[in-house]
Amino acid sequence: MRKAFYSLLFAGLLAGCQSNSSQTKENETPASEDFVRISGQDLIQPDGSKLFIKGTNLGNWLNPEGYMFGFNKTNSGRFINEMFCQLVGPDFTSDFWKKFKDNYITRKDIEFIASTGANTIRLPFHYKMFTDEDYMGLTAAQDGFARIDSVVNWCRDNHLYLILDMHDAPGGQTGDNIDDSYGYPWLFESEASQKLFCDIWRKIADYYKNETVILGYELINEPIAPYFKNMDELNAKLEPLHKRAVQAIREVDKNHIILIGGPQWNGNFKPFKDSRYDDKLMYTCHRYGGEPTKEAIQEIISFRDSVNLPMYMGEIGHNTDEWQAAFCKVMEENNIGYTFWPYKKLDGSSFMSIQRPEGWDKIVRFAESARNTYKEIRDARPDQTEMKQIMNAFIENSKCENCVPQEGYIRSLGLQSQK
Repeated sequence: MRKAFYSLLFAGLLAGCQSNSSQTKENETPASEDFVRISGQDLIQPDGSKLFIKGTNLGNWLNPEGYMFGFNKTNSGRFINEMFCQLVGPDFTSDFWKKFKDNYITRKDIEFIASTGANTIRLPFHYKMFTDEDYMGLTAAQDGFARIDSVVNWCRDNHLYLILDMHDAPGGQTGDNIDDSYGYPWLFESEASQKLFCDIWRKIADYYKNETVILGYELINEPIAPYFKNMDELNAKLEPLHKRAVQAIREVDKNHIILIGGPQWNGNFKPFKDSRYDDKLMYTCHRYGGEPTKEAIQEIISFRDSVNLPMYMGEIGHNTDEWQAAFCKVMEENNIGYTFWPYKKLDGSSFMSIQRPEGWDKIVRFAESARNTYKEIRDARPDQTEMKQIMNAFIENSKCENCVPQEGYIRSLGLQSQK
């Protein structure tokens, strides 16, 4: 049945499609009107029509998160990598990450997303993909541009826009597992990290300055968790850093929109005092849980109205289909586009569900075990040959053709379930 499903799904995906109005000829410099632009609280496409963002996030692919593998304590990319190295050794772990990046998201995944009627993908990435630091199986020869280039090409072929999201910033912007940090938002205390942050964005903007498939650059994901006693002091440092990064981008790229998120899980916009330091700014908020009502996001709506700029829900999800459908209705009624989190993960609550390989619970047990001493690592480690087979099975199960589409989830977002 699954093979029949995919045969029907992918057959003719591109048939009858008109050429993408935002695509430019090779070596041709696009005009400013070829990019998505801002008009008050709306996004306007190159053909003059309004863009209401509907889509998903390619979470876990270029910034692994523990819960998407079924882990709890081992919850950041750095922790996962260390655990795998303890389990099967660094060489196999490097090979695993390379295969993971090659197979977790492919052209077929982007085609599937487009087939649902989505129009936008948000791509979270780790800053290390643009440095010479060790990351996901590579050292000095990082593959950040190559990975994003492939997504750009797949999005162009399938008429999707792409938002680039620096999910993990130098030094850590959040101080929790989601930014792969050391437990504190050191970015706001470190001049070296801030310079690297701006330099990477300038490099990315220079590389993609003529790419009209890219809707915009999301500077920083969910800065400053609400756990710190000096939270207000940290919050006050966010807007100056935004301005510094925007200035770096504008040295090379005058056309792309820049997306700004608030502190405390992209939910607090009170620290922002100046919305007019750039003429192509929009804002992004996140929401998990709570009531699916307008009242639940009234502060976000009021801020959006006060600055008269677009607001978009970059992350939302992990709830019932009924809750998601109700919240999508609220967002549409209030002109707030959305990309649900995430596209794919173990055990569903996403567009695509990855099936657990047989024996995966053994890896989960090792990940959750005490590994504070070498003796504890030795005592907890299961058979390495078997663990390698299970990890390879995870790669196989994560391929698009082997995942299970979550039809109710997709319909709840106002998109089309494929059968």
